[in-house]
Amino acid sequence: MSVFADLHVHTTNSDGAMELEEVPSTARAADVSVVAVTDHDRLHPDLPTPVTSVEGVTVVHGIELRVEAPDGQHVDLLGYGVYPTPDLADELERLQADRVERGRAIIDRVEDRLGIDLDLEPREGIGRPHIARAIDDHPDAEYDFGGAFADLIGADKPCYVARDVPSFDRGVELLSEASGLVGLAHPYRYDDPEAALELTAELDAVERYYPYGREVDPRPVERAIADHGLVPTGGSDAHDHELGRAGLSKAEYRHFRSAVTL
Repeated sequence: MSVFADLHVHTTNSDGAMELEEVPSTARAADVSVVAVTDHDRLHPDLPTPVTSVEGVTVVHGIELRVEAPDGQHVDLLGYGVYPTPDLADELERLQADRVERGRAIIDRVEDRLGIDLDLEPREGIGRPHIARAIDDHPDAEYDFGGAFADLIGADKPCYVARDVPSFDRGVELLSEASGLVGLAHPYRYDDPEAALELTAELDAVERYYPYGREVDPRPVERAIADHGLVPTGGSDAHDHELGRAGLSKAEYRHFRSAVTL
């Protein structure tokens, strides 16, 4: 399927490698007409409106917010067409302060364990990919990017530090007040996809198309869409400069666009 709209993209505002200014040319290179910028727990300061056109490419202002479900599982919500409310801004400020402290704690653990200096200063938007890249780039570290996650900073690994995230209900409340559409991201990335999909009864949308890198059964997602009247979304979850690995067709984007109050 030709991807018209890639609705899950990260920039350097969180843990992506692409600057916002690079989005139009990168999108055109992939023949993508619409991009949703969905940085982790952070709104993009240079996207003041819910949707805009940048050099001929439609850019939807979004966000990816991690929350804790009632069963304790952490899941990610995608908000689309965001216009920040004071409550959302306050919560994101709290989450960014927690990210900085968590980043500092992980860096300290890695440096102590490996006996190296990563020369990485925690800042707003920092995530584990930043730390993994610093480990990969260090000449005295014996881990590449994937190995850093697998052996050091992945969940339950020796240098991992948990985050403080809002509850599912609170996250839905905040995003519903500030966004035109709230959906569940990548349902098959969670330990319990079935439980994650049950949460869509409280949402507007679900990520139907996603590059999992493995075969998944789309039928449970399609059942959730039918049962709850959800809007299908899709995107590449790009943290690099490659867009269009997954997303919506032009007709599917029209359905998404009509459902988002922008």
